[in-house]
Amino acid sequence: MATRRTISSEKSISEKDDHIGGSSTGLESSTVGPAVPGHVIAKLLIFTLAMVVLPIGSYFASVNTLFKGNTTYAGGLAALMANVVLVGYVVVAMKEDQGDRKEPKAEGKKDR
Repeated sequence: MATRRTISSEKSISEKDDHIGGSSTGLESSTVGPAVPGHVIAKLLIFTLAMVVLPIGSYFASVNTLFKGNTTYAGGLAALMANVVLVGYVVVAMKEDQGDRKEPKAEGKKDR
């Protein structure tokens, strides 16, 4: 297996990556922030947990108590609960999207 030797005048891959899209001086600070805000991740985790716990929990809670051993009805309730969680997530996501579209009122101006 052959290896490649770099010539002293040739830049390595890591040196080339440092200068792509940046200044040649390298004195500018990076303004890279998180791609997704924390509250969005928290909502996703909450709804993910609800999608796991609510249908399974409703199945096992209702199979012997509410439906007296009828697993068909208990499974239907579990499917209904999964759809409730899914619709809830869509509603929350749409409200959040609409909140981002509203323009904030200009400060310094009073409504008359």
